[in-house]
Amino acid sequence: MTKVAVLDDWQGVARSSADWSPLLARAEVVFFAGAFADEDEAARKLADFEIVLSMRERTPLPASLINRLSKLRMLGITGARNASLDISACTARGVIVCNTVGGTANQAATAELALGLLLAAARAIPAADANIRAGRFQEGLPVGVSLAGKTIGIIGLGRLGSYMANYCRALNMTVLAWSENLTAERAQAAGATLVSKEALLSRSDAVSIHLVLSPRSRGLIGASDIARMKIGAILINTSRGPIVDEAALIEAVQSRRIIAALDVYDREPLLASHPLRTAPNTVLTPHLGYGVQETWREFYPQSVENALAFLDEKPVRIVNSEVLRGG
Repeated sequence: MTKVAVLDDWQGVARSSADWSPLLARAEVVFFAGAFADEDEAARKLADFEIVLSMRERTPLPASLINRLSKLRMLGITGARNASLDISACTARGVIVCNTVGGTANQAATAELALGLLLAAARAIPAADANIRAGRFQEGLPVGVSLAGKTIGIIGLGRLGSYMANYCRALNMTVLAWSENLTAERAQAAGATLVSKEALLSRSDAVSIHLVLSPRSRGLIGASDIARMKIGAILINTSRGPIVDEAALIEAVQSRRIIAALDVYDREPLLASHPLRTAPNTVLTPHLGYGVQETWREFYPQSVENALAFLDEKPVRIVNSEVLRGG
């Protein structure tokens, strides 16, 4: 019987988000709730699987891993693309890659979480909740700030960044924006003002990042950029951890220069010993941005459909169609 691996079901939502019975009738399906420690563990545990259904970019899938999975014939990804997957390696091996389509819910959901992190950081909501649960009240809590009249700087004003711009305008915030290809007209259409990156960082009371991780955006916010930010400014990252220089960020929160409100990290899951876990001036969530019920109800049913179509030798949503043409 064909073996199917469902990777990185960290919240245990896969089974309840789709009807797996048609696939379970034809294949052995194994759900992996935890992350693999490293590539060696991934290679060892996935060695016998012909179909692997991955979740976004949680488990890296470089050529070095793909080439160790000798039985792999079909790889499913959620979303249109996966930056951690070497598609060329799959194509060279004759492994069909299938994606999922749609996903509009997760774009709004990520922007909504960015707004939530902004509010949580501005009003110290996590610390207030911890106080109440510990039997205290207002003792020792930092005094929050009102966001009305403040300035938000948005780095990356695509669809998701535009959502964030609208949310912040509803809070009566002034919206500045920057990205390498952003035009003044596009910024104005989203209710923002185009400025330089340097001006955005120095003028904003909060900065929210909404960029895709790429060679161009990796390390885009470095030590000198963080140093330009106002004392007490809030840096929100719901995009990808490596966009921000992690060492510089850790130094800035440990010295209480800025507040970091983070949903993403350089390595995920965040290590138990990571200094961010105990750093002051932080609000941390475990990469929840796109992870809402509406997203799972799109991703997992389509993943099941992709696996069934492959078993029927009629694959759908193929990313590397050249495999079917023989290269």
